[in-house]
Formats: sequence, structure tokens, C-alpha cells
Amino acid sequence: MKISEKSTWTRGSPNSSRNIVENLLYRNYFTWKSGGHFEDTIYALSSGRGKAGVAVIRVSGPDASKCIERLTRPFNSVKAEMETLPPSRKAVFRKIIHPSTGEILDHGLVLWFPGPNSFTGEDIVELQVHGGNAVVQGILGALGKLQDYRPAEQGEFARRAFENDKLDLTEVEGLADLLNAETEIQRRLALRQAGGALKGLYDSWRSDIIKNLALVEAIIDFGEDENIEDGIFKQVYDAISSMYLSITNHMNDNRRGEILRDGIHIAILGLPNAGKSSFLNRIAQRDVAIVSHIPGTTRDIVETTLNIGGYPVVLGDTAGLRDTDNLIEAEGVFRAKKKIQQADIKICIIDSAMLVGDEAKVNLKKSLGPIVTDEIDSNTLILLNKSDAVETADGIRELKETIIKELGSSFIWEVSCKTGKGIDTFLGSFAEILESSYGTMVAESPLITQARHRVHLGDCIDAIERFLGQDDMVLAAEDLRHAANAMGRITGRIDVEEVLDVIFKEFCIGK
Repeated sequence: MKISEKSTWTRGSPNSSRNIVENLLYRNYFTWKSGGHFEDTIYALSSGRGKAGVAVIRVSGPDASKCIERLTRPFNSVKAEMETLPPSRKAVFRKIIHPSTGEILDHGLVLWFPGPNSFTGEDIVELQVHGGNAVVQGILGALGKLQDYRPAEQGEFARRAFENDKLDLTEVEGLADLLNAETEIQRRLALRQAGGALKGLYDSWRSDIIKNLALVEAIIDFGEDENIEDGIFKQVYDAISSMYLSITNHMNDNRRGEILRDGIHIAILGLPNAGKSSFLNRIAQRDVAIVSHIPGTTRDIVETTLNIGGYPVVLGDTAGLRDTDNLIEAEGVFRAKKKIQQADIKICIIDSAMLVGDEAKVNLKKSLGPIVTDEIDSNTLILLNKSDAVETADGIRELKETIIKELGSSFIWEVSCKTGKGIDTFLGSFAEILESSYGTMVAESPLITQARHRVHLGDCIDAIERFLGQDDMVLAAEDLRHAANAMGRITGRIDVEEVLDVIFKEFCIGK
């Protein structure tokens, strides 16, 4: 429901089942800070700063039309034209002038978006002008001369859209993620969320909870007199049980959405001088890490962000894993092990030239050392580096068989970080592994992308579990109320003030 609709409601008895849904939404309405009304008009550069062909300056607020009247003139300056706003959503070419001096600042396009059918729900004006710094600063300075105009704060346009019921919190977060997306998968994930995919899912669950809560309240208020209890509570119980399974399945996603949003963290591990830093540099196509023949060169975690097959990847080079008396190197090994344990994917680099031969086949774990082999599992990706230095193909084949048998991983590739041999083959296979693990995002259900979503969903599930095990009808109703509130906090229906500042600070000025 829209704010204008909610504001006409009257409250009934708090114990009346007829008013239970209204009471919940009534409390929701009064969490809005200002009811969607703002006295001042804000402006900001909405396009990127610096020299550009075009700059977009956005104005939003009750007096937005004033900037058209005071700052723009048609080229054929007829008084009637000067006083008339341009057609809504149609670009007109005008002179941009200073309101005090009348000096022409630029020529540009003016677009008029009357509220409430605009991004913020307010009147909006966009000035599309040349992107030179002097032009932009001149126009921003001119806007500052208008009464009740002020520069926008960070994320204030999006916040006004939220306050005016144009966006819910999940859509706001999706919009922020869309602005920050660096890979194709991040773009798809953010676009779906900004388009309301999560909102639709969570609102439907919350609506169903509230409907069933109203039935429970009806049983409490009228069950004895009206004989409506028979079968109604079982109907509620079955519906909530089904919803419980749906929410649980939604949460059992291995954090895919959060990982895709923040980047898939990958740890490179192995013995000193196995070629870990060379591999990082080869993949990044630049010198990210120092490469030296001296063992133990890498002490701290060296990370770089990459786009592999459209997936965001944070690749981290770690210190060579070995026992050492050097305190600094030992600290590097400690940090490396911590990074490896936290990683989403592990890549182990093995010096194949060192391990080919009868000795290695018999004592592979001894040759690698327990500090390395303890970190390898069946999902670890293993790269046999320096394969160009191995004289026979049989040696590599036998080493692969030994790795599969003793270490349990069958994800093995032959590469040479020095020459680049096998790197492209590995990257192709790696992209397929990422797609298999994290999905294509084309036809999947919406994914959880924020830690706060997971927290509130967990609270909702806890409340539903209490409901399903509840014998007292009044307490059962309270459990459903808690479940609805927890779901409402995700989309911003209730009790959201504590998260608003954090969310909107992620935006740039002008959005």
C-alpha cells in the first residue's frame, strides 16, 4: 500500500483480529522519518567527475522546476516560452544561464520529470551539459544561488526514493551493487535485485505470514463463540510449515549470492619456490608479487582482483608452507594457513620437476610435507608447474596418478608459469568450475546478497520454529508476529532506521 493510503487508517482494539494486519502496517508507517515530504531541493553531479563529453546534473525536490525557470532560456526567447515548463520526459535544447548575472554558462539538454512519476517520487530536473570542470562547477554554483536549494548528501536521491516508497531496501542495495558491479555475473545479480526479485519473494512470504497471523488472532478472539477453530489452526500450521521449508531452502545456498557480490576468494598454496607468485603474475598479466629464486620471498598475503569468465575473483598469493625458525617467515606461514582456511577455492602449485621420479611416487606426502598435504582435499585444484622441465610425459602421468591416489584430488592441470604453457587451458576449465559452483544467474531463484538478509531470515526461521512447537495459541500468534517483523526488516517495512545510514553511504554523490 502507498503511504497516502496508510495515513487514512484508524486503529482499532489492539486485540482485535480484524485489525491485526492494520496494526502491523500502522507501526510500519510511523517508522518513516518524514512521511515522504521534504522541504528543501537538492542538486548534484550524477555523472562521473572529471573531463567528459557530457555531464548530467540532477535536481530533486519541491522547487525543482525553479531551476528551469531561473537557469534556462529557449534560444528563441519568447516570454511565454520562458515561463512554460518543457513537456515531461522530453529533452529540450536550451541556454543555461546564471540566475543572478544572466551570463550564459553553457548550452545543453533539459529534461523535466514531474513527481510522483520519477526516480525519487519528487519533481526532478536533469541538465545534460558539456562535461568540462569549469562548466560543471559554474552550473553547480548557479544552482546554489537559488533559495531552498542545497547540495545533495551521499545517497540522498536514493534515500528519497526509498522514503517515497519508490524503492524498498533490497532494491536500494541492488542499485548500489549495480553501480559497483565489475563483472558480468555481478551485473546480472545486482540487476535482478534492483528490479525487485528479492522484494517480490520476501514480500510474498511476509504477506502470507500476516494472513495466517490474522487467522490465529481470529481463533483467539472469536474461536469459542463462533465455532471457527475447527480445522483453521491446522490450515495455518500446514501453510507455515510449507513456508518454513521454502525459507530454509532459500538460505541453504552456500552463501553464493554474498560470495558473487563480494568476490570469490581463492588462495594459492604450496611449498616455497613452487611458482605461486609467478602464477599470480601470469594470471594477472602484470607484476603483482615479487618473484625470486630465494625461498620464502612472499611473507604477507598478496591479492589482486580479476574477472574470470565473468565471475569476480580475489586471487591471493600466500607464503610458502614449511616449518621455519625465522620468526617473520613463520608469521607469514601462519597468515597463509588462516587465508587458506577462509578461502572459497584453493589452488595448490606443485613443482612437478621436483616430484617426478621413483622417490616422489613412493613418498609424495613426505616430499610435499604435512603442512602442505593437510591443506589439500578432494576439491583442491592442483597445478603441476614447471611441466616444461619434465623430460617425459610418462613422468607427469605417473605423478598425476600418485596425486589422485594419495591426495584425493582429481582436478589436475599441467602448466608452466614461465612459458605460459597450459595456462589458457586451465583458465577455460576454471571458468567452467566457477559456473558449475556458482551458477549462471539466468534462470535461478533470487540469491541472498547481504549478511543482514541472512540474519533477519534466520530470525524469521527461529520464530517459525517456535510457532511450530507452540501449544499456547497466544504465544503462537506472537511468534508469527516476530516472524513477520523479521521479514519486514529486510525490505524496510519496519524498524529500519538503524540500517539506513549504512546502506545509503555506499552510494556516490548524485545517486
